[in-house]
Amino acid sequence: MRIRRGRPDYNAPSYDPRAVSESLERRLGPGGATAVNVLAMIGVGPFITIPLLLKTMGGPQAMLGWFIGAIVAFADGLVWAELGAAMPRSGGGYQYLLEAYGPQSAGRMLSFLYLWQTVAGMPLIMATGAVGFAHYAAFLHPAMTAWQSKALAMAACGVAAACIYRRIDAIGRWSIALGILTVGVGVWIIGDGAAHGSLSAIAFPPDAWHLSRSFWLGLGGATLYATYDYMGYNTICGVGGEVMRPAQTIPRSILTSVFLVCILYFAMNLSIISVVPWRDATQSSFIVSDFMLRLHSSRSASAMTLMILVIAMASLYANMLTFSRVPFAAASDGRFFRAFARLHPAGQFPSFSVAYMGVASALCCLVDLDALINIVTVLYLMIAAVPIVVGVTALRRTRPDIARPFRMWLYPLPSVVAMGGWFFILATSGWKYIASGAGVIGVGIAAYLWRARAAGEWPFKEKLT
Repeated sequence: MRIRRGRPDYNAPSYDPRAVSESLERRLGPGGATAVNVLAMIGVGPFITIPLLLKTMGGPQAMLGWFIGAIVAFADGLVWAELGAAMPRSGGGYQYLLEAYGPQSAGRMLSFLYLWQTVAGMPLIMATGAVGFAHYAAFLHPAMTAWQSKALAMAACGVAAACIYRRIDAIGRWSIALGILTVGVGVWIIGDGAAHGSLSAIAFPPDAWHLSRSFWLGLGGATLYATYDYMGYNTICGVGGEVMRPAQTIPRSILTSVFLVCILYFAMNLSIISVVPWRDATQSSFIVSDFMLRLHSSRSASAMTLMILVIAMASLYANMLTFSRVPFAAASDGRFFRAFARLHPAGQFPSFSVAYMGVASALCCLVDLDALINIVTVLYLMIAAVPIVVGVTALRRTRPDIARPFRMWLYPLPSVVAMGGWFFILATSGWKYIASGAGVIGVGIAAYLWRARAAGEWPFKEKLT
């Protein structure tokens, strides 16, 4: 099957974005779809952020951030579930913003910014997984230097790109197998904590629940780390054009993955700090490895570390899978460089886009881990999360004709909860990261206006013929 090379007329009344970029085959079933989400959510994130999260509030009360993050993730998951079921095509948020805000008006710029965030910012997400992979690998090789660690992280990005440089059905099968491993590691940690841990070891500091300014700032920071760890429940939306029975599969995979991962995170964290006192945990670079060392032998700790490395690689390739499809969808629409629309002649996957994501994420591995986590979370909330929440309501009002196989429960409450959570995180994240996100957005808007003026697109309608 070949992609359409002609450029669609966005200004024609008959333009239908649902007909765009439907050149991929639907091969990904319910099990693979849920596994892709779970892998994207878990990865190495919770294994490297537990010490960071505990530091934000100076005690185990920081686990409240996991709880708030779970509520916001589930509410936002309902938003994505409704949009994904209504518009099951590759590109995810890019397609949703284009249609929600209008392909002949502001939807052009917002969808372009989503694409801008994907090609410029999303390699940062993949880099966090790769850098986390390299950090944990240092447990097995303590003599590793900083530059050797960066080189290893860059190599991990190359391996992930090679793994997804193939047909989508093979990726689905891999996702199920690696998803089982991921959940298995979490269950192992939970089981060991239940058998050997003690709730009495979870001692709160005297001022743990004093509702001061530092408490709220700390809670915001803890929720930011939790949000970073939960990100990925909407991964399946990015490959919606390759999902079988998408009206049922997409909502179920999103909500199921959020539910499973929330339970896994909370129980896993509780198990770890019931064995490793939180003051020791905040100083640990390999919290899960240290957890195993306290309970078992160094051989067991090494075995656990190896499994975490496998999980980190699995999450890296799951994220690279969905992010590579967004510029492909835009290029298929004629709104981005044509090279990104290339399909592999045999495997029918976006070959150039996959290669780009592999190279770009490798270069981002040169940035420090903490800065990567903060800037990518803030940038995602500013460009994608907030506009998507508003967009689901806008779409209901402007396009009531669109079939909605799934409607979010208790509408509009989930939208209100999600928006409140996003603004709370942004307000407590710090001006440095907000300014960085605003800078990326400003450059993206300038790039869009430059292109729109040359092409005679919105808001330069007077040039249209």
